[in-house]
Amino acid sequence: MGRYFLRRLLQSLMTLGIVLFVLHYLMALSVQIRGNPALLFLGGDRTPDPAMVEQIEKMYGLDNACYERPGDPCVGPFFTRLGNYLQGDFGRTLNGNQDVSEVLVTAIPNTLRLFLFSTIVLVTLALLLGTWAARHRGGLRDHAVRYTTILIDSVPVFLILLFYVYVVAVPLTKWARGIWGSDSFMGNLFRPTFSPEYPWVTIIIPGIILGFVGLATLTRLVRASQLENYNADFVRTADAKGLKKTRITVVHVLRNSMIPIVTGVGYTFAFMLSGAVLTEGVMGIPGMGRIIFQAVQRQDTSLVITGLTVSAVVVVIVSLIVDMLYAVLDPRIRYE
Repeated sequence: MGRYFLRRLLQSLMTLGIVLFVLHYLMALSVQIRGNPALLFLGGDRTPDPAMVEQIEKMYGLDNACYERPGDPCVGPFFTRLGNYLQGDFGRTLNGNQDVSEVLVTAIPNTLRLFLFSTIVLVTLALLLGTWAARHRGGLRDHAVRYTTILIDSVPVFLILLFYVYVVAVPLTKWARGIWGSDSFMGNLFRPTFSPEYPWVTIIIPGIILGFVGLATLTRLVRASQLENYNADFVRTADAKGLKKTRITVVHVLRNSMIPIVTGVGYTFAFMLSGAVLTEGVMGIPGMGRIIFQAVQRQDTSLVITGLTVSAVVVVIVSLIVDMLYAVLDPRIRYE
């Protein structure tokens, strides 16, 4: 198990290194093609003082001559950036008033809360619906589950969010506050926007909506993997012994179907990163997706690169956890 973990860890670190270099190279190309972002710091169309431009370039690590040569990968600044990251220095925002690390410290908890609720909703619904459809395969309930989840998944997340914010949230909030009060849990649960005063309560509904992303895919994956095991010899043997259907489903079918399900959960979690940008934008959640989107608009390279780096680290960690769960669920995998 230790050698398997070490091998997967090294592969994950190599993958992360490649991703970070690609992000750095894209940023370098952006600077080389679009011009120096340091000029945006000064604002306006006036001709800036060269000494001031040089000082700002040094502040943001843009004083290397490679940024003036289109196509140059700027390898030196890349290793400098990695060294700064290892020392906890993530640079400063474009306006120079705040460390990037301070911005991320306030944004990451909100995104983690959002992903916590969305993951719980996604996994719970997919397991329940997929298992129910598999147990009634070919019947009306099976078809109802498949068509309903496909219908939900076919509607863009931002449409669901907009419908909730502008049609559902306001009357529900007014109704709930009239019964339980404006400071109660129910009085803030249906708020159309995020509230820093109630970060956990006002993020539940956005998390549930984000949890619908990929629901059809994961539900069908659960159903297909369980149907494969329903036809296995050990399931027919358990059924012949007279075991209850629930015990057969939970102990024998579900347990032996977890590897593809874990794979689907890991993939869907990474896919939800794109949905988080829309969810955080519409619901006003100051999370990673919203901050990265705003940083792209401002051409804040330090914040964009660091935010995407954090997202890449999360995806790599999730992939590593999925690999480890493979070995836990099926010990034969570590010997392959």
